[in-house]
Amino acid sequence: MIDNETRIPIWLDTDPGVDDAMAMALLFAIPEYDVKGISAVAGNVELSKTFRNARNLTAFFGRKDVPVYPGAEKPLFRAPRTAYFVHGENGLGNVDLPESDAPVEQMPAWDALYEAAKAAKGELVLVAIGPLTNVALALSKHGSLPKLLKRIVIMGGSATYGNATPAAEANIFCDAEAASTVFQCGVPIVMCGLDMTLKTVMSPAELDKLGELNPVCKFLRDAAQHGLAYSQAHGIDGMALHDPTAVLYPLYPHIFSAEEAGVVVETKGTITYGKTVTDLYSDKQFPFKNALVALEVDKPKLFETVTELLSKYRS
Repeated sequence: MIDNETRIPIWLDTDPGVDDAMAMALLFAIPEYDVKGISAVAGNVELSKTFRNARNLTAFFGRKDVPVYPGAEKPLFRAPRTAYFVHGENGLGNVDLPESDAPVEQMPAWDALYEAAKAAKGELVLVAIGPLTNVALALSKHGSLPKLLKRIVIMGGSATYGNATPAAEANIFCDAEAASTVFQCGVPIVMCGLDMTLKTVMSPAELDKLGELNPVCKFLRDAAQHGLAYSQAHGIDGMALHDPTAVLYPLYPHIFSAEEAGVVVETKGTITYGKTVTDLYSDKQFPFKNALVALEVDKPKLFETVTELLSKYRS
């Protein structure tokens, strides 16, 4: 039995999303986590769908006790950008889930996050695996929030290349102004970006084996098929576990290798909009170090951990 006082208070901000779904399944399978709430943001699909998906996934994973809050419908200043081509029309690979009958929360995500951070008294770890609009709004509205967060773990960015453009990773590109606010807020940040997450590709055979474990894993495998076809069409024979890495990082940092760096988000460039500019590979250094940038992963250990955790769901 894990003492409640030693559990890690966690808040998840998400835009489900197929890999978000696996991230949520892992989140709820880790007994060391005390999940205080989940907030939905527009990203992979529109907010109406990400909010619905977050609610339905939370219920499907047996955690209707965890409140799910609606967040931003669009980026701070730019038009919304979705990824139906990866995640399907409903955001979950066009696989349907039962509708959650949990109470529908009305409090906006940015206020709910702030209230949870106050209650956690500086110990709350925020894991953000979608565009950072909700987080930026919370930081902008509640000036004391940076002092109330222990760490922000982000799935987003890259020290090298992009996937939304040659320069920018998708979550950052969706709302670079919001990302810039977050990286400048003063809270310790871990950036789980493409440098590391593209080294976590799970092959079709590995996905199939995972899907045999239980109904939760079968759903995750089935939902992944739409995105898997997209990846294969673009030369990647498998599904990268982008979002799951960020959920695992707070408890399993030893699986990853990260380096301290200065990180700035480009918001003015036309070709480079959304790029997370780091000083990792430059003789010229920023006068600050505001993030740990994850660069490597122990892939066998990662897959072992994912399998062990997801095996906890009942057959």
